[in-house]
Amino acid sequence: MIYIILFLAVIIGSIVVLFTKPSKVFTQILLAFSGAYLLSITILHLMPEVFENHNHKAGLFILLGVLIQSILEYFSKGIEHGHVHIHQEIKKIPWLLFISLSFHAFFEGIPLANSKNMTLVWAIFIHKIPITIVLTAFLMQTKLKKIIIFTLLLIFAIMSPLGLILSENIEIINEYHAEITAIIVGVFLHISSIILFESSENHTFNFKKFMAIVFGFLIAYLSLGLH
Repeated sequence: MIYIILFLAVIIGSIVVLFTKPSKVFTQILLAFSGAYLLSITILHLMPEVFENHNHKAGLFILLGVLIQSILEYFSKGIEHGHVHIHQEIKKIPWLLFISLSFHAFFEGIPLANSKNMTLVWAIFIHKIPITIVLTAFLMQTKLKKIIIFTLLLIFAIMSPLGLILSENIEIINEYHAEITAIIVGVFLHISSIILFESSENHTFNFKKFMAIVFGFLIAYLSLGLH
């Protein structure tokens, strides 16, 4: 069931672009909501679990996760938080962008192996939809053939389920699951905080985005509180 949910997030994001052509405002509001939801689940659910199972050293792995995501974003051009800072016309597959984003998606699936409830699954699901919207819109603007674009999206769709499968079946990943999860906490903190920091353009107050953030916090809290 979890594999299907993770896979469907990419399918839904792609369909939104192909059939509805979402506006920039819609994508930004969805990003703000997903960032708030992901940040809430990370702080309220993942962080306590990591520190409970891995003492004070977990903080070092969280900082390592922040650094790793910073490196990945250098190659992905910030697509994880809704931006692709590329202006030239693309005629070839942007391998560095795609590989770094795929690594990010792969890492997302790892902590789900020992997840005690579905809140983290839904957090990643919600997070992946706007990312897929941005990725699909970007690929559709390139000169790549449609079959190549759909193949890239399919590969991206299976990366998170692949991370979950390997985490469940490879002993060394399971052995260092707490450390890896702490690293991913750092990744999530980096991404979600940047999404929220960038939710207001030119430091102006945007009521719709603010409400999306509040709603994201509230839904995440209720989903954990009702568990």
